[in-house]
Amino acid sequence: MEIEGAAHLVLTDAVVPLHPEEAVFDGMLLGWRRQQRSRLLSPGTVENRESIVKRFQAFTNAFPWQWTPSDVEDWTSHLLSGPRPLVHSTIRGYQNQVAMFCSYVTDPRYGWTEQCERRFGAHPAQICTEWNIASHSAPYEGRPEMRALSRTELQDFFDYADDQVAHAQARGRKGWLTAFRDATVFKVCYGWGLRRRETAMLDLLDFGRNPNAPQFGELGACYVRYGKALKGSPPRRRTVWTVWDWTVEALREYVAEVRPLFGVGKRQLLWPTERGARLAPRDITRRFAAYREDLGLDPILHPHCLRHSYITHLIEDGADPFFVQSQAGHAWGSTTALYTNVGSDYMNSALRDVLQCKLADGTEGGAR
Repeated sequence: MEIEGAAHLVLTDAVVPLHPEEAVFDGMLLGWRRQQRSRLLSPGTVENRESIVKRFQAFTNAFPWQWTPSDVEDWTSHLLSGPRPLVHSTIRGYQNQVAMFCSYVTDPRYGWTEQCERRFGAHPAQICTEWNIASHSAPYEGRPEMRALSRTELQDFFDYADDQVAHAQARGRKGWLTAFRDATVFKVCYGWGLRRRETAMLDLLDFGRNPNAPQFGELGACYVRYGKALKGSPPRRRTVWTVWDWTVEALREYVAEVRPLFGVGKRQLLWPTERGARLAPRDITRRFAAYREDLGLDPILHPHCLRHSYITHLIEDGADPFFVQSQAGHAWGSTTALYTNVGSDYMNSALRDVLQCKLADGTEGGAR
């Protein structure tokens, strides 16, 4: 069939390869890449899936028409061993990548079965089944240590970031500009509950007024243009309404006094580097890790925990759950709930309110 990714479109009989097994395997990967790109999957997603399949092939030292279900089991055991075993969700993701590749090469529409039978006398099979790969049975598969920062930890983190600016200025170092920028980046991540990429891709024009909150001025709303994409779709957009005065003051000071010193001219990018490029998400991770280590915070914490903190603290402050869900850009309230781990003070206060209502009504709940 003349469909993207078909074997006859990437292989040719006119040339006899020196290593036919490797040539066919490379052709499979090329065809799979074309098939995925025709589904509008991002290049990053395609490259990641391809690298996982290459790692599996290197581990087995065999080719797809030689793979067996036991290879998957041996690979999983390998991923679980060693000084740094992979977490459940990562291993399940790796298994799914191999399963998708096997589904592609065994699909009769693409002709790889016939090619392998003719060339090697064997054919690929689906080696990933419900008996040897992990199932997605829990709504949240992240590390249980992952959590929001407490309000004290968050304040200490922001104070430390501000201190780095003061120290650099006192020593007359040029690095105070980047330190000021990074301190503001973290405040924006938390202040609007943004992911790293959402924050890094912000431009000046991505902020606007909210007629229902004129006190925030031109920073009353944040228009997120690079939200998390799903299954080949373009980045999702959403509007995040400003809720805290101090975040507006911090961003306004940076835009007015610090950003122009980077010499960006008329360019709109909000977070320029010293060379005029856009700040990358990995740069946010590196600076966060450096501050985290200096403060002696839990090494499991990373920039996404600022988003966890934003959602948790809004819930603790009594915000409507649907409002928080909309702010975070979650399609389901259950997803927002996974981000939330309210503090003991909030839970004690909520329990006290419940008990007071029971006492006022003169009723006692619960079964005896």
